Amino acid sequence: MKIKLSETETIGTAIATDNGQVAGKMTYSIPSADYIIVDHTDVDPAFKGRGVGKELLFKIVEMAREKNIKIEPKCPFVVAMFKRYTDIQDVLKKNIHE
Repeated sequence: MKIKLSETETIGTAIATDNGQVAGKMTYSIPSADYIIVDHTDVDPAFKGRGVGKELLFKIVEMAREKNIKIEPKCPFVVAMFKRYTDIQDVLKKNIHE
């Protein structure tokens, strides 16, 4: 599976493809140079249960670490992933456990 990130000045997208087929997409907005807001995850039903959403998020986390920015999760899936995986919370913008 390949994941490609693309950004404009204000929005970003991570797209996962497998053998040329789009497996899933995660979108985020870029309100400032300090953080992004991950707002939507969509996985093709044919790829459900195969970790596509997790891989998309981990790619965005990797990018956030490289840019030294934080992630504010608004998507329920991403909120759940930050609660589940403590090893990615270094890029979390705010405490989602409150």
